[in-house]
Amino acid sequence: MSLVEQLDIDFKQALKARESEKVSVFRLVRSSIKNLEISKQGVASDEDVVEILQREIKQHKESIEANIKAERSEEVERLEQEVVLLLKYLPAQLSSEELAGIIKSVIAEKNATSMADLGRVMGGVMPNVHGRASGDVVGKMVREILSS
Repeated sequence: MSLVEQLDIDFKQALKARESEKVSVFRLVRSSIKNLEISKQGVASDEDVVEILQREIKQHKESIEANIKAERSEEVERLEQEVVLLLKYLPAQLSSEELAGIIKSVIAEKNATSMADLGRVMGGVMPNVHGRASGDVVGKMVREILSS
């Protein structure tokens, strides 16, 4: 079953159960998927849906930080619950050790030796970890490994 199908099933269940918080999150994601399908003029793949989910999670986390600064604890709690819901649809995230192993193998493969090789290493790592690690985390770890 594709992610789009699973999201549709879960959306319908949330509608029937009158879970308004979940319904609003699913509507947001479904809207983004529909917009992508219209611009793509085709059906959204699981990879497309993972990218949409990651983008939504990133935006939610930025909103959480802003609401923490504004001391709006109720909004922070709601956004955190939405992030937990969205994370259920992403593939299992890589552990730090697994990610470090992938990065080190790409560094060896590309013969990278300095920070000047950062772009080449990132270009080799990101396709291998797509959906299982955020670009921010990967970039940070690549910098740490290259600088040591």
